[in-house]
Order: sequence, then structure tokens, then C-alpha cells
Amino acid sequence: MSSFLGVPVDAAYHLVSGLTGILTPVLGGLAAVAAIVAFTMAVRLLLMPLSLRALRGQAVQARLAPQLVALYKREGTGMFAGVAPLLLQWPFLSVMYLLFRSPTVGGAANTLLTRDLLGVPLGAHWLSGAGLASAQGAVFLGVFALLAGLCWLSARFGRLMTARATGAQPAPAGAGTAGLLVRVLPYLTVVIAAFAPLAAGIYLLTSLAWSLAERMFFLTRSARAAAGPAASRAPASGRAAAGRSGRGRPL
Repeated sequence: MSSFLGVPVDAAYHLVSGLTGILTPVLGGLAAVAAIVAFTMAVRLLLMPLSLRALRGQAVQARLAPQLVALYKREGTGMFAGVAPLLLQWPFLSVMYLLFRSPTVGGAANTLLTRDLLGVPLGAHWLSGAGLASAQGAVFLGVFALLAGLCWLSARFGRLMTARATGAQPAPAGAGTAGLLVRVLPYLTVVIAAFAPLAAGIYLLTSLAWSLAERMFFLTRSARAAAGPAASRAPASGRAAAGRSGRGRPL
């Protein structure tokens, strides 16, 4: 392991191992899995301000899309909203990947490799198992199915967020090459999990669930913010209409 990645991997090892030790009396064999989930949630909580800012940026971009497309096309450039939170997660995912690929950490045996989920070691890979019909294959397929479901929901909420920003109906992903990419790209997470240790798949599953919760929170808050001014305008217009009808009524 390179010295550049050795320090964060050592830090992650001590953190996850410490959490595992704390949770073992309560959760037993699932303590390491819970520690990975807690680690992932801590990372997402740290990045949450950037994620919410990116979601606000995506909503603004959707509303201004026609003007922005023409402007960026004229200037020969482009814009990718929400890239910063995604890129900032890669170092943490890389650390989790290396943590469950390293037999030793800091010169000592990596005890996390002895932990498992339903009998499957957290450092195991799907492609190195006994096949789809094995217990290991079933656990990995379960993780992949959950990831695919979350990817579908995330894409659905993304289209809903764009529709609310533009005031249009939620549109399908589209056809052609661009539409195919839009439909397939969210499922890249499942492909990554297929080549990563089980622990990294759990990290991705937790992170994607967090992203979905952030989108739901953002949509709910945006709907309430939009409903507030509309509700405050409704009584005023109602009173004005009542006043006009009152003035027109004969005595």
C-alpha cells in the first residue's frame, strides 16, 4: 500500500474496528456491517451541506436549462451540477476498498477481514465466489438488487425534481444514445459493487440510500417553500374578490 493512502486507511481501520468493538455486544456478527454503515453515514453527514447546495444548483439549472444550453453551446463549454459531492466520496470509497483488500494494516493483521455478513466475508468479491447459486452469490445478488432499486428511485426523484423546477410533467429518460446513457448511467453503482469487496458494496448501498433521503428532503422542503407564498396570496385574492362582489350587490 502506498504511503499516500496508508494514513487514511489506518485511520479508517481504527475507526471501523473501534465501532465494531463497541457494537459487538449488541449486534454480534453484524457489528462490522453496522460500523461500515455508521462510517458511511458520517461521511455523508460531513458532505451534506455540499450535497444540498448541489441539489439547489440542479433545480436552478433545470429552470434555466433552455438559456443555459444555448449559452454554453455558444461559449463551447458545459456545466455538471452535483459533481463535487460525488467526487469527494471517491477517496472514502477507495479507503473502504483498500481497507478490506489489505491483509495487514499498520503492520498488524487486519481483523476486519474475519467479519462477515450472513456467512460471507466482508472482504469477499462476487466474482471470486462459488457461483450464483451459492450463499455468497445470493448475498451479493441481494446487495445488487437493493442497489438497483435505489438507483431507479434516485433517477425517478431526479426527474421529479427537474419537473418541479421547470413546471412541467415528469418526462421519461428519452430515446436515442443520449437517452440510453441517461437511463443506464445511474446503475453504474451496481457495476462498481460487482468488482468491489462486499464491504464497499455496503458502503455504496448506504451512501445511495442517504442520497435518496437527501433528494426527498429537498423536494419536501421545496414544496413547502413554494406552498407558503401561494397560501399567503390566496386569502388576499379571496378578500379582493369578495369586496368586488359586495360592491356590485344591490342594497
